[in-house]
Amino acid sequence: MKGRKFVIVAAVLFAGSACAQRPTEVQNSSASQNAPQQCTPIDMGAANSPGLKPAFVGQTRACGVKSSSAFVVTVLAKGLDRPWAVEPLPDGSFLVTEKPGRMRIVSASGQVGEPIEGLLPVGQGGVSSASGQGGLPPITARGQGGLLDVALSPNFEKDRTIFWSFSEEREGGSGTTVARGVLSADGKRIDEVRVIFRAMPTYNNGLHFGSRLVFAPDGKLFATFGDRFDKATMRPLAQSLNAHNGKVIRINPDGSVPADNPFAGKEGTFGEIWSVGHRNIQSATIDDQGRLWTVEHGARGGDELNMVEKGKNYGWPIISYGEEYSGDAIPGGISAKEGLGQPVYYWDPIIAPSGMEFYTGSAFPEWRGNIFIGGLASERLVRLVLKDDRVVGEEHLLTDRGSRIRDVRQGRDGALYVVTDERNGELWRIAPR
Repeated sequence: MKGRKFVIVAAVLFAGSACAQRPTEVQNSSASQNAPQQCTPIDMGAANSPGLKPAFVGQTRACGVKSSSAFVVTVLAKGLDRPWAVEPLPDGSFLVTEKPGRMRIVSASGQVGEPIEGLLPVGQGGVSSASGQGGLPPITARGQGGLLDVALSPNFEKDRTIFWSFSEEREGGSGTTVARGVLSADGKRIDEVRVIFRAMPTYNNGLHFGSRLVFAPDGKLFATFGDRFDKATMRPLAQSLNAHNGKVIRINPDGSVPADNPFAGKEGTFGEIWSVGHRNIQSATIDDQGRLWTVEHGARGGDELNMVEKGKNYGWPIISYGEEYSGDAIPGGISAKEGLGQPVYYWDPIIAPSGMEFYTGSAFPEWRGNIFIGGLASERLVRLVLKDDRVVGEEHLLTDRGSRIRDVRQGRDGALYVVTDERNGELWRIAPR
């Protein structure tokens, strides 16, 4: 398919020396709340929780910036059914997952392939059944569930192995599952399929499954999981070390637990847990130093950017910068507590984050070291400028397109590739003009 092109020329790069200074991290002091940034943040509207103050200058509503890079947005492909993830392949084509339970290859020129065998579409009752060798356990596309992320093995060019996550129908409800398999040379089927991880406990709703999959430079696989939403029974498990709700896990590619995980071998804990106290992470990436960054959904306000560290507790639901959907305060009504990690950055109101990329390419030198995040409800691509591991600038791109952006990835050509969360979803290429 020949793509339609849209040219976007941005204005000059920002200048704001006050925003480029690394703030001192203090807990809700009046000095940190009131110090002027000497710049204009992006207007996101009134905060849902104005009484919850940032812990340090620049933790929210950082300086609005403008890129000087001109770029072209090309629609490579249309007709994708609720695409959830895009993964560039070495030959220039793309693996794309569709939430109802299909995975396809889209060629570099935009031709949409047939569903890959071994991943069956959802059938009656919202569940697909496995059939024959290479089949999968049942996928449920209820609510926020379905076929979710996909990632290539670090050795993909040799072993053709891919990893994917999905919401699986099981006894007692559903849960997020991670599987692996070998993509055939012609890209038409997946063989040697096996499940390597199942999040527990199951629950009978269609909410907060997570999940993103990213490989670290050491070959370990990070996977993210939501808290499954229910305030009374499931949300508190985000603080439990024997549940996968609201966690980041770290496993070997075969699903085993690395011996150097923070809770490995400790009685009464799940050794695969890497970090605790998250709400619903649908964004994750590895930076150029090999560190894991995530963005998780808040409720009304409180979307959080975190640099996720080994064994750290990020506080949900004890602390939050948002409020309940009802407008009530999160029980406790606090945004900081000793021993609980503060986000590097947060949004109130929300951007509704999904998909994330730390840019390292050469196509846009100005963007190197920046983080890009897809916005669902906000219908935009968010660019964050970092300095000394703090956000010093924020830009919102593609706001004129009116599309929910589900995932963003960097291609080998240095372009950014985006999929939109729609029944007639699209794959876009963002490249220099």
